[in-house]
Amino acid sequence: MPVTTHTFRVEGMHCGSCSLLIDDALEDLPGVRSTQTVLRQGRTTVELDLSQNGPPDVVRVIEELGYRASPLP
Repeated sequence: MPVTTHTFRVEGMHCGSCSLLIDDALEDLPGVRSTQTVLRQGRTTVELDLSQNGPPDVVRVIEELGYRASPLP
């Protein structure tokens, strides 16, 4: 299955370490090819192989870290 790009709103980040923590956790999720979390925008962009995991899995990982996340259209 092809890799697709998904963007998520992330609420609750307050420093650069927060965005690094999110990126590190998402990179451990099978199917994630790359991730970029931007504190100032309150967003993360994930390249994801949907045959391994989907957007709900990305949201789950972010929320397990204590942040609020939701897919953006």
